[in-house]
Amino acid sequence: MSIATRRGDTGETDLLFGTRLSKCHPRVHALGEVDELNAALGLIRVFSRTPETVEICATVQQHLIPFMGQIATPPGQETRYAATHPRVLTQTEIAWLDAWVSRLESDPACQPHGWSLPGAAGSIAAAHADLARTIARRAERSLVALAATADAIPNPHLQPYLNRLSDVLWLLARHEEASPTP
Repeated sequence: MSIATRRGDTGETDLLFGTRLSKCHPRVHALGEVDELNAALGLIRVFSRTPETVEICATVQQHLIPFMGQIATPPGQETRYAATHPRVLTQTEIAWLDAWVSRLESDPACQPHGWSLPGAAGSIAAAHADLARTIARRAERSLVALAATADAIPNPHLQPYLNRLSDVLWLLARHEEASPTP
């Protein structure tokens, strides 16, 4: 089967279970922004100087799989999704991010020292982490906008997860900036 289905030529895209939506629907925006965040995390992994950063990004990418699945589930199909995709984002994943915030904040190099200037330290991974942070914030805003519609996603953990993730990404950028060049 070809990836070029041409089904999107009309300005619509598929969600799970065959539902189609306009590509400008808030649900599709949120899904696309989380997908973009996932790609940005891949860039951080490729350019990272530290095993901690690689571990965090790889785990977050695994978290984003059920996250995107929940966004791609049409309203009223949540039970069907749960039966076929048992992984969902929970408070456990948020607590995992909180633990990384605490761990990274204990490093003096990760402490705020005024405004950060992405890219100034010469670390490609840090610059990508700063970019990923802004994508996470945009994805969070899209989820907030989606929550204001009748198509809100019932999982209350998605928005806090993105909020916490953006904090982790800011800290990872500082962590990468402070890491020695290999």
